[in-house]
Amino acid sequence: QKDKLEGIIKRYSSFVQFPIKVDGDEFKTVQALWLKGKSDITDEEYKEFYKFQANAFDDPRFWLHFAADAPISINTLLFAPTENMEGFGFGRMESGVALYCRKVLIDSDPKGLLPDWLRFLRGVVDSADLPLNISRESMQDSALIQKLNKVITKRFLKTLEEKAKKEPEVFNDFWKSFGIFLKEGVTTDFTHRDQLLKLLRYESSYTEEGSNTSLADYLSRAPEGQKEIYYLSGASRSAIETGPYFEAFKARNIEVLYLYEPIDEFVMNHARAFEEKSFISADADGIDLEAIAPETDTDKEDALATDAVEGLCAFIKEKLGNDVSEVAASDRLVGSPAMIVNGDKMMTAQMRKMMKAMQQQQGDDASAMGAEPPVKLQINPRHALVKNLAELRGSNEELAGLISEQLLDNARVAAGLLEDPSAMIQRNYKILEQLSSK
Repeated sequence: QKDKLEGIIKRYSSFVQFPIKVDGDEFKTVQALWLKGKSDITDEEYKEFYKFQANAFDDPRFWLHFAADAPISINTLLFAPTENMEGFGFGRMESGVALYCRKVLIDSDPKGLLPDWLRFLRGVVDSADLPLNISRESMQDSALIQKLNKVITKRFLKTLEEKAKKEPEVFNDFWKSFGIFLKEGVTTDFTHRDQLLKLLRYESSYTEEGSNTSLADYLSRAPEGQKEIYYLSGASRSAIETGPYFEAFKARNIEVLYLYEPIDEFVMNHARAFEEKSFISADADGIDLEAIAPETDTDKEDALATDAVEGLCAFIKEKLGNDVSEVAASDRLVGSPAMIVNGDKMMTAQMRKMMKAMQQQQGDDASAMGAEPPVKLQINPRHALVKNLAELRGSNEELAGLISEQLLDNARVAAGLLEDPSAMIQRNYKILEQLSSK
């Protein structure tokens, strides 16, 4: 039973200051570093303690060591690991911050001590205000635990803010591995959302590939009159920058955030705004770029006449029927002939697609979300294809109708809305057949 007894001592009393003997042999205890002054601890001692406490083989990225007496007595030593094991596919990380009272373990996995999005942290929290006989059940509802949660979370976020300002390289490396947890916090933790938003980092049309910007820096570069923060979702930088939705922003030199991860749109949807500037997807309907950077007269040259545009829009609407709710001319297109704009600012095309995939993974019927709603199609009255289509509808209505359908499907592809391309492929053949016979 000696091994079992030593295991119990190691689990609950590794840090007591009095000597412990088992069968006459002294049990080796470890210094409770969290109770020592920071100036009395070397970096090597911090690293060794991290490896012991977290059963880790790597070194920590950085650590947070602090003590406080109000609103609760607390000594804390937290470590940010080097690797995000969830990112390697090892499943969900479990909390690794243990709760002690005067160096005696109360709970190795205390529920509610930290918010779930901080589950990657490792370390120790020691509070002399906790009763030694507190039960797990009562601890979850304890006002003391809630106070500890508030103090520790606020202090850790403050540490990240300081890292971002004073050690940007350290913070950026941390963000690459653990930014996903901060994004999760934005979607689940209303109390700390404002602090978390300050820490978000994204690539943008202003930054170089691989470099990020904060939301505050984005707003500092925004032109006068811009009342929204624009973003686009895509698989890559090139996919976003070659799509139709980016064109008008690029032409007017208006910065757009690039969102690459599935959670990013949920982040924007939950946060709603930063410093009173709303998050808006650049594919949304009703974006008024003219108010920020008006077009020049040169930009408006060579466009179809107003009556020709109105006639073409009516023709396309007739041919597309219930697939579209509206067809209109747009000043947001530069090099593309058409695009679909999103009328639902709460549910972008990417979010709808992702939610369908999640339902299918869970075995639910994806059709429960309902059929795809009619879309709003916008055309570019300056594009050669659109101008040619305006003439073609008078001489070859059948071909003009096929091209109108193809315009819609091309726009669906760009928006990520086309799930079955078979009809589009067959139509392509018809168009090619008619063109090749001339």
